Amino acid sequence: MTDTTAGRAALPGYVTGFGSRGYRLYVLISLMAVYTLNFIDRTVLTVVAQPIINTFGLDDAQWGLLNGPPFAMFYAFMGIPIAMWADRGNRVFIIGLCIIIWSVMTALCGLAAGFVWLLLFRIGVAIGEAGCTPPANALITDYFPPKSRANALGIYSMGVTLGGVLAQLFGGTIASIKGPAMGSWLDGLGLGFLFDHIDWATVDGWRIAFVVIGAPGVLLAFLLWFTAKEPPRGYSDPPSGHMEKAGFFEAFAEFGRKPTFWTLSLGAAFVAFVGYGLITFQAPFLMRVHGVSLHEAAVNYGAPLAAVAAVGTFLGGYLSEKLSGRFPSVAAWLPGVGLLIAIPAYTAAFLSPSLSTAFGLWVIAAVAHYAYLGAQYTVGTAIVSPRSRATTISVLLLIIALIGNGIGPLFTGWMSKHFMMASLAKQGLADQFSTFEPKFCGPNVAQLGDAGPALCSAYAEGLRQSMVATVMVFFIAAVCYFLAARTFQRDRYSPAGPAP
Repeated sequence: MTDTTAGRAALPGYVTGFGSRGYRLYVLISLMAVYTLNFIDRTVLTVVAQPIINTFGLDDAQWGLLNGPPFAMFYAFMGIPIAMWADRGNRVFIIGLCIIIWSVMTALCGLAAGFVWLLLFRIGVAIGEAGCTPPANALITDYFPPKSRANALGIYSMGVTLGGVLAQLFGGTIASIKGPAMGSWLDGLGLGFLFDHIDWATVDGWRIAFVVIGAPGVLLAFLLWFTAKEPPRGYSDPPSGHMEKAGFFEAFAEFGRKPTFWTLSLGAAFVAFVGYGLITFQAPFLMRVHGVSLHEAAVNYGAPLAAVAAVGTFLGGYLSEKLSGRFPSVAAWLPGVGLLIAIPAYTAAFLSPSLSTAFGLWVIAAVAHYAYLGAQYTVGTAIVSPRSRATTISVLLLIIALIGNGIGPLFTGWMSKHFMMASLAKQGLADQFSTFEPKFCGPNVAQLGDAGPALCSAYAEGLRQSMVATVMVFFIAAVCYFLAARTFQRDRYSPAGPAP
């Protein structure tokens, strides 16, 4: 790995970018793979949601807590010091180190003996994943000239939805494997002696999924370390005399005075509020409301939905680049348009009694919803100088994490519990909630007694109403994006302007 952070090459990097075209594409695909792995390890928890809820006897509010504030707080606040390190140190090394941390912690989630241990390991995943996006965004802006960044960042951002696809496919498939089958498979490979102390009959499939999905990340970290180069900061920007590395307070002074940053951050945060709320309960919704299995929920519905979301992410970046000549602020307002399309589509999907109709509407909603991802990075990096980009993106992600990941799942889970309790209260069954065991809903509902059908119906309908309520937050997000578009051109960074 070569560190070339000192000095500026003689070639006009703001025209050519860093390295050859093929090498830039390789690095971009590698970083997208890292971001994909980031979201596989982050999302697999939601894929196996219902089995974990059943194992530990959690209600939806507790499940929302597990997916919300603890993860978000550590992800958000660790992102700041890591980004400051990235604005000064070797970004390739930092990304590789963080991959190893979150991959090991993901594998350990499969060994959690209880709710508290699972929570602690998830915090470890958050700490590692905090070091992915800020340095990766800064690297991409140094590899690609301004004219190519919207599309490059859109391709990188596809890691979110591609990670979702693979998490659904791998998580849903692996979690469906029974413990004894896993033990037999290892015996067939001649590796059974390494696990003689394990009673495979007691091992749940969701535990196997965490271990199998988490471990391979270490290999990707070493591949990145040995093949990706660290470009000079600001290499692909027009020449400027102010390429020194900014401290946190210097960077804050630069982006903090720009209204676009704050409206963009709030818009992205409220989109994440909805997105994390929905994905946290997507599998339980399909299993409770439409009666599908874990494998069906993940492979037949979760993976295709994540795939079309990737299309939406790419489409958002592509349209922004193509329309920027006629509409200079398109990257800021296009997400708002997508959200206004997504609201009725999601609402109709969640309320539809037909799974096939719901799925079709869900596809439309996902494409429109995820057109925002590339835009948040395109706009966020465009309004500050190269020396402040990693720190700027880290603060953006802090706001997104605290509001989106921190509150979204908790809100959806709390609302689900609230609607369920309200339904039970109307039926005079509120006192039965404390002894309700969701694992018996389905074929074993008779074990819940005479009130079983009513309890399970309220369990499903409460979540349905909660999903609809969560989607309404998109209205706030759309307004924020339209406000960002009004100031975007004025706030754009210009190397010819005054030094920040």
